[in-house]
Amino acid sequence: MASIKDVAAEAGVSVATVSRVLNDHPSVSADARTRVLAAVEALGYRPNAVARSLRTDQTRTLGLVISDVLNPYFTHLARSVEEEARALGYSVIIGNADERPDLQDHHVRTLLDRRIDGLLVSPTDGGSPLMLDAARSGTPMVFVDRWIPGVDVPVVRSDGQAAVHDLVTHLHGLGHRRLAIIAGPATTTTGQERVEAFRRALGAYGLPLPDACIGQGDFQAESGRRATERFLDLAEPPEVVFAADNLMALGALDAIRARGLRVPDDIALAAFDDIPWFVHTDPPITAIAQPTGELGRAAVRALVDRIEGRPPASVTLPARLVVRRSCGEPAPGERVALREPSALQEPLREPPAPREPSPVMNRSQS
Repeated sequence: MASIKDVAAEAGVSVATVSRVLNDHPSVSADARTRVLAAVEALGYRPNAVARSLRTDQTRTLGLVISDVLNPYFTHLARSVEEEARALGYSVIIGNADERPDLQDHHVRTLLDRRIDGLLVSPTDGGSPLMLDAARSGTPMVFVDRWIPGVDVPVVRSDGQAAVHDLVTHLHGLGHRRLAIIAGPATTTTGQERVEAFRRALGAYGLPLPDACIGQGDFQAESGRRATERFLDLAEPPEVVFAADNLMALGALDAIRARGLRVPDDIALAAFDDIPWFVHTDPPITAIAQPTGELGRAAVRALVDRIEGRPPASVTLPARLVVRRSCGEPAPGERVALREPSALQEPLREPPAPREPSPVMNRSQS
């Protein structure tokens, strides 16, 4: 393996000149730079990243701790993070928390020990002392998708409130009145935010959300299956199950089919976090889509700004409703057949006026 001395000898320059070229120092002449780069290419020289990091106090490496690598949403997020980091000259080390705070802390500790330049985290909860210490110690950090309230760290996330309102408006227009939600963990900001957005949207139409129609999930398929089984055992089951993430929606679909029921003829199904699989289910699933790729890229840019001394900004992007066929939507050319409201349902108020669309991006200092 070629050394920096071999490169210097091949190019006919000093080791210091080679180092200046490799570090893009402006004091090197164009001729010397050309000869050094030619020697690097001819010898296949690769700089020692560890040695360089000791000299520059930088590793050009970012850490990413995601909540669940098996969740297609986070897989897509990780890919966009890696692509943007590479474009900006950084590498990424990924840790999978598997929705477990202890694994999250293990990965955060390991990444910090490896002297990464900055850290991207989608927190599994808001109570980890290690996460709080890392955020407050000056470690360049950005929260992505989820965040810890009260911690002064830039947050890159999507806002699903308008999209949830659009979903409830859509379901109401199809004649659905009894709606249930499979909520995410109450310890996560996304778990709290989505159930509250759903409750507010129902309230705008005078629709209740009784406790029996709130299933507590953990963003895993099995919890979606259990919650849906409980809904189906109610004396008056819901007409629609809204799962607050894609894996819980797949678990709900399994539970519905295990009872010999059909979507949407017997019960409708909608999901937060659209994924490519949803177009291939029968019927395709109506879902709320997050701008996942844009979130990953924006998170990397915010983190690199912080690392390189520029003021980082929080970014909020809007989610959007993707209408398919899992809630009783008509096929092209068909008319909507409205469901008859339950005799127990109180008269509904007039629907609220349409909301103003969310801005494409909101950038504010964190």
